[in-house]
Amino acid sequence: MQERIQAIYQATPAIRDTAMMEAGPALVKQIVAVIRVLRANIEDLEKRIEPLLNAHPDQALFAGLPGVGPALLPRLIVAFGTKRERFACADQLAAYSGIAPVTQQSGKSKWVHFRWACPKFLRQTLHEFAAHSIAKCTWARAFYDMQIGKGKRHHAAVRALAFKWIRVLFACWKNRTPYDEQVCLRALQNNGSRLTQILGTQLKWKPVGGFQKLSSEKA
Repeated sequence: MQERIQAIYQATPAIRDTAMMEAGPALVKQIVAVIRVLRANIEDLEKRIEPLLNAHPDQALFAGLPGVGPALLPRLIVAFGTKRERFACADQLAAYSGIAPVTQQSGKSKWVHFRWACPKFLRQTLHEFAAHSIAKCTWARAFYDMQIGKGKRHHAAVRALAFKWIRVLFACWKNRTPYDEQVCLRALQNNGSRLTQILGTQLKWKPVGGFQKLSSEKA
């Protein structure tokens, strides 16, 4: 650090224009002042959100999700809302949020592309949750790796995982049932998902109550 400070003092100035040299520091001071106001307002909003979050009827429903922290928890609650009749199925939420892609077809041509017309912050919330779940959820990690193995880039793989998560979260939200990873793994196994085959080769499996439970040891 000391060497860097010395290098700054020994550096040759790129410009010597007085107007530019005075305007730069003045602009920085103004930006810092704006940031200080924003930080104070954000802290105030966080204090107001906390008691509302603790009293929310769906707080416990989303609190146990893998990768959810104090920032994502209220955002996910807002993403789904409390009106269970709003969405008839998970596909409607996936399309509304912008996680589901758009398919356009005319004659023999077919184009699948990113969905632009959607609530951007809602899409970002689901995208960020899916990204955080990769480090906390075994099947989410396996699914992400599978998408990367197919040649998808990081964000495309995360969106595909978010699409998968929407189906899981929608069922939990609709039935007011907290997420249980063992139940999810059982469903994947019963449906013959490739994820269970991948997980079976990556992790040790122990039979528990007629169902194979993942051990914490890596194979």
